[in-house]
Amino acid sequence: MTDFENLLNNYRDQVNKSLQEVLPSEGSLITEAMRYSVLNGGKRLRPILVYLSSDLSHCDQKSRDFSACAVELIHCYSLIHDDLPSMDNDDLRRGKPTCHIKFDEATAILAGDALQPLAFELICEINIKEETKTVILSKLASASGFSGMVGGQVKDIQMNYEATVEELDVMHFQKTGRLIQTSLEIGGLLSNLEEENIKLLNLYGEKIGLAFQIQDDIIDIESPASLSGKNQGSDIVQNKITYPSVVGVDESKSKAHKLAEEAKEILVPLSEKADNLRFLADYVVTRNN
Repeated sequence: MTDFENLLNNYRDQVNKSLQEVLPSEGSLITEAMRYSVLNGGKRLRPILVYLSSDLSHCDQKSRDFSACAVELIHCYSLIHDDLPSMDNDDLRRGKPTCHIKFDEATAILAGDALQPLAFELICEINIKEETKTVILSKLASASGFSGMVGGQVKDIQMNYEATVEELDVMHFQKTGRLIQTSLEIGGLLSNLEEENIKLLNLYGEKIGLAFQIQDDIIDIESPASLSGKNQGSDIVQNKITYPSVVGVDESKSKAHKLAEEAKEILVPLSEKADNLRFLADYVVTRNN
């Protein structure tokens, strides 16, 4: 295992430990559903991005942990809702029954509804300047709402087979890329990076966000459920518009790797401090789950 792989595992362990602590645990149905949906594994990419970007300088550890948890809670809320029968209608997530299958549809909706405000509550509790906290709250809200994940999900539902690659890029950027991009920006804000460097993280995030989603589309075709944690070919079964369905698998792979290389080029001004983010770009397009 490489040093970078060890770092990813350490950061996963760190955020998993923090999630255990910040999630409510009084044993009610709703808290059981919340904990089930969040603590069921996962790559933890978004919190890892908070850690990696905040590593570019120095910041308070609790602020890092709470911010990392916040972006993961937003992500997990979106997964619960995406899996619902009215959305993607999936029955498997991270190798386990989805929240609405494990509990019921109403409980799943409410569990997602509860995770989202908890994320913002955590940001409110971090120890940083109030003006910086306000910026983080604004960015996280924007990435989650109608111009971010929600808007992207609407486009995903409405997209038809006449969709262009450009339309697909916009949908993926909103549904997946915005929160990835915001996770990087949050880490930069926590560590008081210069505005020009946060802009670099923003551009880098735009590239790897799209690369990540394209790779997800490829994984849906090529990886069995034992690796991906989702039913293989579920996108095809549901007639979803994906990169492979529009341009083919080979061109999709080429596009993902091109985006990863472009992302690494963006980081050149940050010199060796950004090496781990460069490794991350390669990881995003070579993973199989």
